[in-house]
Amino acid sequence: RKRIKEKARLRLRDFDVADRFSHLPLRKASVLLPLMVRGGKLHLLFTVRSLQLRRSPGEVCFPGGKSEAVDKDEIDTALREAKEEVGLQPDKVEVICRLVPGIDKMNHLVTPVVGFIEDTFQATPNPDEVSDVFVVPLEYFVKPLNYKSLPYKTSSGYLGWMHCFIYDDQEHKRSFRIWGLTAHFAVFLALVIFGKRPTFEVDYDLDNLISSSENNFMNLYASIHERKKSNL
Repeated sequence: RKRIKEKARLRLRDFDVADRFSHLPLRKASVLLPLMVRGGKLHLLFTVRSLQLRRSPGEVCFPGGKSEAVDKDEIDTALREAKEEVGLQPDKVEVICRLVPGIDKMNHLVTPVVGFIEDTFQATPNPDEVSDVFVVPLEYFVKPLNYKSLPYKTSSGYLGWMHCFIYDDQEHKRSFRIWGLTAHFAVFLALVIFGKRPTFEVDYDLDNLISSSENNFMNLYASIHERKKSNL
């Protein structure tokens, strides 16, 4: 377990963007990508949004949400939200890094914060926000059994492909659909840690993953920025 964690830590630290994108003039949000070691393999914890929520009810996501005035930075936001949503205490998370952000449907700058949690963690979901919690082997996001890509177009006209995974969870005896920005972050995390080619197409130069992921993000950001300017 120690060796698996140490190897992942070293890979992740090479990809830490710290606060390099924090200055961009978009509203901020953060998600926590909670990693754990189970049965000698890395797993990733996901939540399912409550059906009572107005936005994206029933969708799979990571613990997270919008930045609030009390938060010092993106890490604070992710840890606070994880505590509120699934009862994960901030001191039970070993924060490793912040990865290249994404931009959600509401044009929030969403920063993925990666941290290790204990495999013994028992989630206590807040029913107002979370209906379920489950874990998936991280390797599923480079070698899935059930995968398709969906074309999408952002509000700014940016064309791309969206990953969509169906994961059959034996523990819950049900299937979960992981797609959109959540799938995007899961795939990138798996690419960083495993350093191997996935069984599906990705829009990164895998030989230059750091620079190509940052370039992709800045192109997406530029397309949104241009649209904002043209609307003024």
